[in-house]
Amino acid sequence: KSTASKAITQEKQYTPSLLSFFVYNPSFGPREGEEEKKILFYHPSEVEKNEKIRNVGLCEAIVQFTRTFCPTKPAKSLHTQKNRQFFFEAEDSYWIVMIVKNPMVEKPNKDGKPPTIEYQEEEVLDTVYGAVLRQCYSMYKLFNGTFGRAMEAGGVELLIPKLEKFFYRYLQTLHLQSCDLLDVFGGISFFPLDKMTYLKIQSFVNRVEENLRLVKYTAFLYNDQLIWSGLEQDDMRILYKYLTTSLFPRHSEPELAGRDSALRPEVSGNLLHYGRFLTGPANLKDPDAKFRFPRIFVHTEDGSEELHLIVYKAMSAAVCFMISASVELTREFCERLDALVGPQLTLLASDICEQFTLNRRISGPDKEPQFKFIYFNHMNLAEKSTIHMRKTASVSLTSVHPDLMKILGDINCDFARVDEDEEVIVKAMTDYWVVGKKSDQRELYVILNQKNANLIEVNEEVKRLCATQFNNIFFLD
Repeated sequence: KSTASKAITQEKQYTPSLLSFFVYNPSFGPREGEEEKKILFYHPSEVEKNEKIRNVGLCEAIVQFTRTFCPTKPAKSLHTQKNRQFFFEAEDSYWIVMIVKNPMVEKPNKDGKPPTIEYQEEEVLDTVYGAVLRQCYSMYKLFNGTFGRAMEAGGVELLIPKLEKFFYRYLQTLHLQSCDLLDVFGGISFFPLDKMTYLKIQSFVNRVEENLRLVKYTAFLYNDQLIWSGLEQDDMRILYKYLTTSLFPRHSEPELAGRDSALRPEVSGNLLHYGRFLTGPANLKDPDAKFRFPRIFVHTEDGSEELHLIVYKAMSAAVCFMISASVELTREFCERLDALVGPQLTLLASDICEQFTLNRRISGPDKEPQFKFIYFNHMNLAEKSTIHMRKTASVSLTSVHPDLMKILGDINCDFARVDEDEEVIVKAMTDYWVVGKKSDQRELYVILNQKNANLIEVNEEVKRLCATQFNNIFFLD
């Protein structure tokens, strides 16, 4: 009985969640009675028509009203007790709005009274969710091109189904409760390599591009980390996010499987070859195999270019080949690619694995350090985190308390306001210190678990860390 009464008196925690998400263009329904024409996409779709019109109208009014104070910078967010609204003008007159329900705590009351609800409106960071909203658009654009492109090709009749098809699926992968500082950076994790192995990869890319003249761009990844890319930075950043949070997790079956595996070891010369297509034909031997690949859009000087995306993997190495969408890809081409790339990529993957294991042995065993950190470089988008054990679209396993992640976000907001180099030290929960350093386009956030340390000791500890982990990166005294 006592456990039952305890259960009744327990507080309930609710994490932030997506309330609604819509795309509208005010110029599509300028006259009274035509308001519905402005709405190009609305989630959840079962919302009653008048409520959709009212919500879109309210957002329009907020954006217009704030423009009177600052014509060049429209509103980015609106804070209310229960919700946080985010506005983003993705293209001229095309607005995307995301409304997030604030996290809350439900506290039970005695005598059968309804529970008290406390909204934790300060827990939601504008920078994090603003970045998530922009990411939604970037991901749409990667697979569909711009809204304007669809309008030119087929007007609203083409744009609306495109938006519905894409966002219906994409919004299901938004796990707002696990968004954090990494979403703000949208960085790329690079795989550390010695010069010799890097040169081998470079010459592999050159050889393939030489032999398969159709290939326009190549990107090479190992263990979900990037080694080589021929794409523009912003295109690679969003493609990297798609590969690591969506495509690779869907295909993560037993890697490095032995001879008895279901993968197809084939003798080519005397080499076992583990290559396979992650996009396109699941099995080349299948007579009904489909030779269709996803299309992506990348930036060019005069707009954008549509490409086939071929992702091919052997063991832990994956290569993306991008080929102009105007070319039709045939079985014969896929067989040529498989025969050429499979054996070489299998060899390279074992090389990298061997080299990596060797380097790990030299650098000593992986002890659990006294600190955890996130590092980001704005120039090459390099990102490194020892706080995230795994981050995919649906899972973000962080090894630190959410309150500490919030402090990291707050420090990052402070850094964004100024151009100068800065350092911030915060005494957080009982045992923790949090340090943020910003120096010349680079940012480092360190969480130290040192109960009785003082400010001077914390400073010394971070200096030591910079000297060992980030040699010749930081110039702060």
